[in-house]
Amino acid sequence: MQKPYVFITRKLPEETLVSLKEIADVGMWPSEEEAVPRKVLLKEAQKAEGLLTMLSDNIDKELFDNAPSLKVVANLAVGYDNIDIEAAKMKNVRVCNTPDILTDSTADLTFSLILATARRIVESASYVKEGKWNSWGPLLLAGADVHHKTIGIVGMGRIGEAVARRAKGFDMNILYHNRSRKPEAEKKLGAVYRDFYDLLKESDFVVCLAPLTTETKGMFNREAFQAMKQSAIFINAGRGASVDEEALVDALKNSVIAGAGLDVYVIEPIAADHPLLTMKQVVALPHIGSASVETRKKMSELACRNIAKVIDGKKAETPVV
Repeated sequence: MQKPYVFITRKLPEETLVSLKEIADVGMWPSEEEAVPRKVLLKEAQKAEGLLTMLSDNIDKELFDNAPSLKVVANLAVGYDNIDIEAAKMKNVRVCNTPDILTDSTADLTFSLILATARRIVESASYVKEGKWNSWGPLLLAGADVHHKTIGIVGMGRIGEAVARRAKGFDMNILYHNRSRKPEAEKKLGAVYRDFYDLLKESDFVVCLAPLTTETKGMFNREAFQAMKQSAIFINAGRGASVDEEALVDALKNSVIAGAGLDVYVIEPIAADHPLLTMKQVVALPHIGSASVETRKKMSELACRNIAKVIDGKKAETPVV
């Protein structure tokens, strides 16, 4: 009896595919970094019962309409705004994600961005490697303290709370904005709820961890940056489309805010000639929020288990729909 077919859109470690290969024939795009071409993805989807996808893969109505056997799409991410959920529902295709596993790794990376941007870590490392360090001065590459400052977290989900726990260790004053209040976080972490613009006005570090919705798309616009302190640093480890990048560029160029630490962008990969990449006060990373070896392996294993269970007629571990 022929096994069901599953296609994976990036190369994953073979040891993470064990549960999937027990029940399915697995095809896998051979590159870890290069995106699977659209034509190849559509061709593979036509015969697949399962797809294991990346956040950068566009899983849209066209794909669902031309994938008659498809039962499940497992996204290697918490987010799933790359998937047309309504089209999936219409075709009775299960959609799964990988929550929880990456919470601490992404929080680590987010706080690393805070420290790197505030203390000018990347700039300082380049300064040494380029042979520019010839003497010492009291304000040489002086940055901003993080301890005892005010952090404003926009999006107080699991990752937001994990960032708040790290901020508590730095004796920071923790503010947050969320679509709903989080009494437990307020009690355990001393976090204080603020309206969006009040948070912007009071925070030394504004951290975006909000999911992408119609309400959050472009929420960090010119008015938002104008509301921040001139000394404020903006951190985005949530979704790139939450930011009006032109407004961010202008805010940085005109010293409306002091700096930015970014792991996500409106268009990814970000173009090498993008204005944000020319600014010393910007730390720009290639969307590596959950990119630790341990976490990525666990994410891959969970995505594979989700596909295997749905194909086998069971309930997925982490279904979205």
